[in-house]
Amino acid sequence: FSTVIGERGSGDAARDVRGFSTRFYTDAGNLDIVGINLPIFFIQDAMQFPDMVHALKPQPDKQIPQAATAHDTAYDFFSQQPSTLNMLMLIMSGYSLPRSYRHMSGFGVHTMRMVTEEGDSKLIRWHWKSKQGTASLLWEEAQAINGKNPDYHRKDLWDAIENGAYPEYELGVQIMDEDQQLAFGFDVLDATKWIPEELVPITILGKMTLNANPTNYFAETESIAFQPGHVVRGIDFSEDPLLQGRLFSYLDTQVNRQGINFEQIPINRPRIPIHNNNRDGRGQQYIPTNNYAYSPNSLNNGFPKQANQTVGKGFFTAPNRRLTGPFVRELSSTFNDHWSQARMVWNSISAAEKQIVVNSLRFEVSQVQSQVVKQNFVIQLNRISHDLASRVAAALVDVIVPEPDNTFYNTNSSAHISIFNTTLPTIVGLNIGILASTTSNASMSQAAQLAKSFAAEGLFVSVVAESLQPGVNVTYSAADAHAFDGLVVAAGAEAIFTGEKSSPFYPLGRPMEILKNGYGWGKPVGAVGTARKALDVAGIQQRPGVYFANGTAEAVNSFKCGLSTFKFLDRFPLDE
Repeated sequence: FSTVIGERGSGDAARDVRGFSTRFYTDAGNLDIVGINLPIFFIQDAMQFPDMVHALKPQPDKQIPQAATAHDTAYDFFSQQPSTLNMLMLIMSGYSLPRSYRHMSGFGVHTMRMVTEEGDSKLIRWHWKSKQGTASLLWEEAQAINGKNPDYHRKDLWDAIENGAYPEYELGVQIMDEDQQLAFGFDVLDATKWIPEELVPITILGKMTLNANPTNYFAETESIAFQPGHVVRGIDFSEDPLLQGRLFSYLDTQVNRQGINFEQIPINRPRIPIHNNNRDGRGQQYIPTNNYAYSPNSLNNGFPKQANQTVGKGFFTAPNRRLTGPFVRELSSTFNDHWSQARMVWNSISAAEKQIVVNSLRFEVSQVQSQVVKQNFVIQLNRISHDLASRVAAALVDVIVPEPDNTFYNTNSSAHISIFNTTLPTIVGLNIGILASTTSNASMSQAAQLAKSFAAEGLFVSVVAESLQPGVNVTYSAADAHAFDGLVVAAGAEAIFTGEKSSPFYPLGRPMEILKNGYGWGKPVGAVGTARKALDVAGIQQRPGVYFANGTAEAVNSFKCGLSTFKFLDRFPLDE
């Protein structure tokens, strides 16, 4: 797992794509699925990679902003390269702010092939489906996380595994016949297009469980060298031009990063015997005993020999795979529609999620300095949705919204796009904060009861109070709403939420700040008994996601439903 545009050490909760790469150490060699947490990518051809990276990275004159696209060069590129729009819509809708690495799915992005021994082949796309469900943060919440806990995602994953809440992901494939390349209204070799599950369902092949943390981060996580060219027999490439370029660029990257013998580093080695003619080079970790490292040879009976389909479980390509047409430096005309699927994203999300997209783009584009770039970007949005373009432009100055351009407008939608409009299949491993006070024995007693009951549901529970007395997990001085997926105030703790109450044990108003931020970030919040006064003082009234209970059992039972919903977006205003 990784972020993409930020430098090492940048905040985990940046609005960014997440890497999601996996390696299979098979009996035929290593197989890498080098993916991300979105089903598509920004560009269609690897030749555009340097331009994309130059545009999205910090601007070269001042080397800012870090891990962010809210600047001129990024949006100039987005407006001039409309293949980026489909992915940008997903990024702004929540995919770029996952609640955790546990709560995001992974995608191979490219169309690949599976090939049988008999030479039959199918087009496929890889998927990792999170068994925890998918959930996302809100932007204000993410900004607070980056300031207070920049290691948020990595720490969450480590803690979950350390405490036995092992993340699980199902591996699946979408399987298509070779003649279905253009069957769905777009080219499946186009990496900027996702294939709706309504058209091609996912066939589940197995399940991955993350049940151990690294022993040494540098030796295992930092040193692993993924590349899409690591395939085994039965897996083959397609003519996707982005994939074809990645087959070269990732090898170059790993050679540049770790040296020509990067595959000899322990984490990169296959778990089977190796037979090749590789010799010498920087970082050589073996002492070869074969003096005849060339083929063909007679001095060593021709060994080592290149593995093939019949000898040595070697790679082989689909026998019917043929390339036709002239070799030209241009993309296929079947790649030309950049707006229809972006429109489909807009059609597939709720009104509250549309507001999230609008607000995200308002935040980003408002920081662009060039009036020309802002105008060009709104023109592109208008090709997706006139409503979207108008609402984003409303936050800008002197940007003209064109008349509706319905060339690519459609009513297509998919039930598999929305993140916020689905409930979590399990709440196991979520974090609950119980707000108590050491000045109230009643609140501490009830906090202990709540903690025991929530823990029995598989939740991670932290009791928050003024000092680390027995039964307290974190102090108010160290606590923040971002650390919890839901908050409950224990009866007897309400006194510390009044404006008059202060303490040298925490910053002024910290308990109220935690409660208000939790509510303001769409989290379920609740109070038991007399603690309702705390929510009254905060101005939090009874509504979905707000729970008032008379006792522990009632609080736990009602609160579990709120955790499944995860975010209550009805708290936030919509454009009129």
